[in-house]
Amino acid sequence: MTGQTNKVAFLLASDFEDSEMKNPYDAITKNGQEAVIISLQKGAELTGKKGTISYTSHYAVDEAAPGDYDALIIPGGKSPEHLLTDERVLEFVRQMDSEGKLIAAICHGPLLLEKAGLIKGRNLTAYPALHAEMNDAGGRFIDKEVVVDENWVTSRTPEDEPYFIEAIIKKLGVNAY
Repeated sequence: MTGQTNKVAFLLASDFEDSEMKNPYDAITKNGQEAVIISLQKGAELTGKKGTISYTSHYAVDEAAPGDYDALIIPGGKSPEHLLTDERVLEFVRQMDSEGKLIAAICHGPLLLEKAGLIKGRNLTAYPALHAEMNDAGGRFIDKEVVVDENWVTSRTPEDEPYFIEAIIKKLGVNAY
């Protein structure tokens, strides 16, 4: 992917962890990559947990084709909980994974991977309270800043963002931010 512009999808709903959206988004755009926000509705105003940051979605999930994107980033907070009951979202995640596209999920983001039925046999990390749930779903929870397993990059909390972002940038093959 080096030397080209990657199209990176951010799967987002309101109540996201502010920094888990802002910092990866800023790093992606600062590196000249195209960031696209996908939510349940096009043009939705999505506000973070702290209420100080918001984004407007570019596309509804059913308008977005996974084949158009090189990577998917799933910020944490309560955003994943708002998305995990929507089959269109889960199918988008499944298709990105089946095409071997980079999927990066932090904090509660791995819940979407679990709900999509993708965790069995995979190494990952997530918000520490999800440890048992990830293992019960057949995943191998590893308690560290970032876990890279094939096309996945996962992290635990906002404190892990520098490692999370570095792993994403490396996987995309673009310059360090």
